[in-house]
Amino acid sequence: MTKQRVLFLCNANSARSLMGEALLRHLAGDKFEAYSAGSEPDEPAAMTLAALEKLSISTEGLASKPLDDFAGEHFNAVIVLCDKAQQACRDWQGESDEHLYWDIRDPRLIGRANAYEQALSEIRHRLSLWLQIKARDDIRR
Repeated sequence: MTKQRVLFLCNANSARSLMGEALLRHLAGDKFEAYSAGSEPDEPAAMTLAALEKLSISTEGLASKPLDDFAGEHFNAVIVLCDKAQQACRDWQGESDEHLYWDIRDPRLIGRANAYEQALSEIRHRLSLWLQIKARDDIRR
């Protein structure tokens, strides 16, 4: 069985989209290839990596990449995690079978100590639900 390709997008590709990439690999890496990119990429936030490592989720290979790196590619799903990336996706030169929009607050802009853990928890919850739907759809085929 061919792995499904999933691309997570946010503005800076320093927090939310990296969390999505790492979580999908952690939760279902045997069925999915996970990638992430940003419309205006920055460096991975240290707090992002710390939040992932705190839950024993591998951060190996995580790096911020521009959306243009994936131009012309096909993904089974693209999951957009912020308004700015949603706007940038309109001009993206790639294809996806499924386009999801989950507006997750940017933990870099929240002044609470647990902002990164909260964003990670919200992404994990939504991703778990999405994976359950995918598993159910696979059974029906």
